[in-house]
Amino acid sequence: MNDIATQFDVVDARITSWMARHGLPLLRISLGIVFLWFGALKFFPGLSPASDLAARTIETLSFGIVSAKVSVPLLAGWECLIGIGLLFGIFMRATLLLLAVQMAGTLTPLLLFPSEVFTRIPYAPTLEGQYIIKNAVLISAAIVLGATVRGGGLVPERGSAEPRH
Repeated sequence: MNDIATQFDVVDARITSWMARHGLPLLRISLGIVFLWFGALKFFPGLSPASDLAARTIETLSFGIVSAKVSVPLLAGWECLIGIGLLFGIFMRATLLLLAVQMAGTLTPLLLFPSEVFTRIPYAPTLEGQYIIKNAVLISAAIVLGATVRGGGLVPERGSAEPRH
């Protein structure tokens, strides 16, 4: 039985080591794909379910100065820029700053338009509300990536069963 436990430990250590080596790049790339994809959809009228709410939010936040005609393509470009920065791992500090500002904007409909983002405030979100609330995961992913901009990273646990490279 001890042999099975040792084998499990070796396999577990290898999997953990693989995750530590590849987790951050995969997180960065997948986050980049989400931003590039959702941003690109906004360039085509009617394809993004978030365009209307985003346009009204920006118009409200700008006190009517920025119209939907301007805000949606601007937001689309902004999100695509974030996506490209993440996909290629370039200008990460600037990319994550753009992401933080964009995420702050995406959360404001919870305050500005609560009746549109909840069917029962505050516990039953509409589809738009779910779209906004899931951004907590994107924000957390960005925080993890931000912790690595000065060269930090994930390190596998050092144990007796860890394979040597």
